[in-house]
Amino acid sequence: MEKIILRDEFIKLGQALKAVGLVESGVDAKFVIQDGLVKVNGQTEIQRGKKLYAGDKVEFDGETILIEK
Repeated sequence: MEKIILRDEFIKLGQALKAVGLVESGVDAKFVIQDGLVKVNGQTEIQRGKKLYAGDKVEFDGETILIEK
């Protein structure tokens, strides 16, 4: 499980995927999110700009990212 410690109030979904190295670029993030391959808190998310807050959990490609304050 990867963890992201928030510096601000939130991080966007595409940025979170890049931050932990699950995608190489924002374009890659856009495609995997649009293809319905990413879940946020157990639900498929198709918005790359979805704001993630402390306590949110992202799942992609067998990996889990936990957002913490």
